[in-house]
Amino acid sequence: MESTRERDEVFSKAVKAGKRTYFFDVKETKSGDRYLTITESKRKFSNDDGSFTYEKHKIFLYREDHEKFVKALQGVISFIETGVEPVFEDENEENNFSSGSFDDFSFDIKE
Repeated sequence: MESTRERDEVFSKAVKAGKRTYFFDVKETKSGDRYLTITESKRKFSNDDGSFTYEKHKIFLYREDHEKFVKALQGVISFIETGVEPVFEDENEENNFSSGSFDDFSFDIKE
């Protein structure tokens, strides 16, 4: 009998970059919907016992967010390479964060 982990993983690509490895894993829900998980794994040395551990960070990217995610990523990479701030024409105002400050955000805390 195959495990749930084997069944829901459809495709995987690992990219080694120095001390980090990035895993791009396409997974599938029971209903057949595919989604992407991106995991950053960083090897860390423990001074306590001389062993290595791995610190992992993961994001999930669902199909309905692919287009906006890719456009934003391409824009940010372009900015890094050129210094020219990208224009995102199709985003509404509430999702359009610029390189400005986030100081104007407030959070209501309910006790």
